[in-house]
Amino acid sequence: MDLRRATAADARDIADVWLRSFTAALPTVRRAHDDDAVRWWFANILVPQQETWVAAVKSTVAGLLVLDGPELAQLYLDLPWRGRGIGDQLVDLAKQLRPDGLTLWTFQINEPAQRFYRRHGFVAVEYTDGQRNEEREPDVRYVWPAPQAD
Repeated sequence: MDLRRATAADARDIADVWLRSFTAALPTVRRAHDDDAVRWWFANILVPQQETWVAAVKSTVAGLLVLDGPELAQLYLDLPWRGRGIGDQLVDLAKQLRPDGLTLWTFQINEPAQRFYRRHGFVAVEYTDGQRNEEREPDVRYVWPAPQAD
């Protein structure tokens, strides 16, 4: 497996991984944008303007990571590649690239993602009713490293 920065040529494959993964992991969550809008967002915003990484196996995109400053903005794996340690490698990469800390949001309904991030040392610091996200889905913000007690 190769972890590398995404290129414009990867945008469609990355978007398709995101679409398949989101649909499988969050079947009850209303998507705020249709497939074409998601593909446009990856091609015109995420890949060129944010730090976007791919986990590639041969010529296949198996996963993606998007960093936006200290925010781990996106981490998705294509379905056949789950459970193979690729997500672990992507989180480790994010920590190496942002040693001063990371923050992320995930939906409260996404228990597997919450377990995954807790296993990697992230701590939940805020729960919301979802009124600030496009999906209007209750979410939770995690941080790494864990905040220090006073």
